[in-house]
Amino acid sequence: MIFRFSAMGDVAMLLPILRCLYQQNSGIQVTLVTRKHLNPIFKEIEELKIFNPDFDGRHKGLRGLHLLYKELKALKPRRIADVHNVLRTTTLRLFFSSQLWIRVRKLDKGRKEKKKLTQPRRKTLQPLTPQIYRYAEVFTRLGYALDLNLHEFPLKPSLPAIMSSEDYNPNHKWIGVAPFAAHKGKVYPLDLMQKAIGYLQKQHQVFLFGHGPEEEHQMEVWTRAYPNVHRIKMSFSDELDFIANLDLMVSMDSANGHLAANYGVPVLTLWGMTHPFLGFAPFSQDNHLTVDRVQFPKTPTSTYGNKLPKGYEKAMRTISPESVIEKAQEMMNL
Repeated sequence: MIFRFSAMGDVAMLLPILRCLYQQNSGIQVTLVTRKHLNPIFKEIEELKIFNPDFDGRHKGLRGLHLLYKELKALKPRRIADVHNVLRTTTLRLFFSSQLWIRVRKLDKGRKEKKKLTQPRRKTLQPLTPQIYRYAEVFTRLGYALDLNLHEFPLKPSLPAIMSSEDYNPNHKWIGVAPFAAHKGKVYPLDLMQKAIGYLQKQHQVFLFGHGPEEEHQMEVWTRAYPNVHRIKMSFSDELDFIANLDLMVSMDSANGHLAANYGVPVLTLWGMTHPFLGFAPFSQDNHLTVDRVQFPKTPTSTYGNKLPKGYEKAMRTISPESVIEKAQEMMNL
């Protein structure tokens, strides 16, 4: 049984783990406990059982967590991998501690190392263990074989039927762009992103990914301004199938980079107040553009990019649109 409730990118990183877990351990039975809207991420693994907690309803609060524990205990797990390690999962682990025959292991988040990497001064800038390898360690400590070096990508799924439109030229390279992120310090300036999109769409098809009213408005502006820029509107399940067929994904430090990486799609990530050294780069990807640390030495400022120091509002402008374009072209072998 695996605990991981959020966020989307962190949950998405479980997919390569699960592939390896099934490939390298015969007869294994797995139940993933995660939020319902994330279920499509794992649709390729037919034998996976998913349990969706209701934290806004019957599993809300301490009483709700105890109810959740009883429901999960009824599934008779023998081993529990907590790859979230937050208050909710800590509470569940406490409840399960009375079941002495169940082995439980939790994620080591590496908080001390991350604190050193994000402190404003005397920063120790060196790469930390990638998050996905921290996940893998939980399973090996539970006694499972799990070697990510043996990971195999599945065949790409078919394109959703909605993509049959003649507007989407299959003879062009398809580039996904996810220009938004949860925190302002992780978002590439939109005027610079527009320059990159405007150039790339001259020879390629550019597809925009994002949600929310402000994001919808900005994407609508770009789709109207450029003939080869399109807004993807489809179910999350279909969106995943489409992402799998891209030639390139350009993403912030956000979920879309992880979703694309799960299918072996080349991912170009742009990093603002975060940094790939913190361990959250997409799986098996090493194409990153980061801010100029000579001008902005405090970066990375936090693990999740939610701290934007005064005077650092323009830090991501040190990543030029030209560098984004050149790197994108290079990755598509043009």
